Amino acid sequence: MTGTVPDEEYLLALLNSTPVVAGQQTDVLADPARASGWVAGYGGEGSEEELRQVKSVRAALQAVVRGEQAMDVLSPALAGVASVPAVAGGQITWTLSVPPERWLAVRAVLAWGTLNQLSPGRLRPCANDECRLFLIDHSNANGARWCSMAGCGNRMKARRHYQRGRSADAG
Repeated sequence: MTGTVPDEEYLLALLNSTPVVAGQQTDVLADPARASGWVAGYGGEGSEEELRQVKSVRAALQAVVRGEQAMDVLSPALAGVASVPAVAGGQITWTLSVPPERWLAVRAVLAWGTLNQLSPGRLRPCANDECRLFLIDHSNANGARWCSMAGCGNRMKARRHYQRGRSADAG
């Protein structure tokens, strides 16, 4: 199985599927019909078990990226998964062996593992404490702090500016 969307993009979409909207945390995967369409867009089938697996892995990945849990919490998602070699056309290829209902969950964990290994520290939560989104920093300086400069970045900068002005007035 292969996804229609690159793994890194899928990982970020999964992590960001619990945004804060109008001050309330929401869950894109809460409604079964909407969730089924969402997973289908990433190559899934939309079964109840698949959704359960994806939600479970999402919660674990969010906790790991936020530093609230050790990466060992991801181990159950990879139980029984194997990479199977085959020789064809003078080349060795590898195919992931995983039940279909677990494929998207495993894909997310493997995408996180690859990103964590190749670009450590680039996947992080938004620096706005009121935001639940994540970002992958592709900049050379690795200095991105917010999920969106237009949204969280401007809000945080405006808040700091306002606080500096109040401090100056008080002093």
